[in-house]
Amino acid sequence: MTQKKHSLLLFLFVLLTFISCRHDNLSEKKINKNEIIDSTITAFQKELLKVQIDSVFKKYDFNGSVAVFKDSVQLYRKENGFIDFKTKTKIDSNSVFAIASISKQFTAVLVLLQEEQGKLNIEDKVSEYLSEFQNKDYENITIHQLLNHTSGLNNIGGKLLFKSGSDFYYSNDGFNALGKIVEKVSGKSYDENIMELFKKNGMNHSATGKNFRGNDFAGAFVGNAKNAEKIKNMPERLASKDIGIPAGGILSTIDDLHIWNNALYGGRILKPETLKKLTTKTSERNHPVFRKMGYGYGIMMNLEKPTAFFHSGYIKGSPSLNIYYPKTKTSVIILSNIADEQNGLGTVFNPHKEIRKIADVIENTVSKMKENDTIKTMLNQQNL
Repeated sequence: MTQKKHSLLLFLFVLLTFISCRHDNLSEKKINKNEIIDSTITAFQKELLKVQIDSVFKKYDFNGSVAVFKDSVQLYRKENGFIDFKTKTKIDSNSVFAIASISKQFTAVLVLLQEEQGKLNIEDKVSEYLSEFQNKDYENITIHQLLNHTSGLNNIGGKLLFKSGSDFYYSNDGFNALGKIVEKVSGKSYDENIMELFKKNGMNHSATGKNFRGNDFAGAFVGNAKNAEKIKNMPERLASKDIGIPAGGILSTIDDLHIWNNALYGGRILKPETLKKLTTKTSERNHPVFRKMGYGYGIMMNLEKPTAFFHSGYIKGSPSLNIYYPKTKTSVIILSNIADEQNGLGTVFNPHKEIRKIADVIENTVSKMKENDTIKTMLNQQNL
């Protein structure tokens, strides 16, 4: 039996059980069927997420934190393992993780906020702002092309891999250049800009590798729980040339990323037309782990159902994944601080891939039920 069919059958079982239990207790003649539907779906999601994600934790002895929220409602949450493997200090809800390339969506938003203020246009040539791009090879690269990785740039100073705008190549240097543009037009450092954005949205536990001063950093390790090797100079090394804060140097927590998802996709940060730019597919990426997908501005997206905006992140020892399903306003956030690279980076993301698959199946199942009015039909059959 496929996972999709299993999920659908389990949903029906939970639904019928719920309705049967409620039927005897409902005395009012007029019943809000939508409330019953919503509470039933929530109960189904909580039960299914617990069973299936708990099994992922057990299968991989996953060291990290996972949470699922539907808008403001917590559907699932689990922390497991340690932020310090020697002292056995446990991960908790306050643990701060390096989120690596999930950082790119924050940089993209900072660029778009500058556009909303009239300080730049994403179709502008980067050479208008940065001297490094004022040469024959780079002079026609646009901000848009840096945002969706179609500039042909790999490392600044190197030869372009293809004609700008004609293909896709994932470039950290491209996003670090975007950070410099934000600094140029705003007159403030990247750190000042991003910390203002965090503060404005109530993300009180987020920072950058440069300015983090807390005691809850989860660190970064390679190996496994029995043999964990700590990555040195973290989180300061996130500001190094090899990584760069705008490309991969932000630190955050489960709760702050939940706040971010709701604020961003809820239209509280960008204007509707600007948010549409961020989330519109303007290129395609063949991801080494998650395969083919669409790419907007610092955001990846499913090419098929369910509709989802997401981004993975990896710097040595810190694999992460942040997913948002706009149809149900659901966030799935997976943060970890250790990676066993022995069998390649693909295996590092096995827990993330399985949880994403679980979330996709549940999202599709719930959407299908609502679209087909299956639940209402069942309620009518129960005379509710």
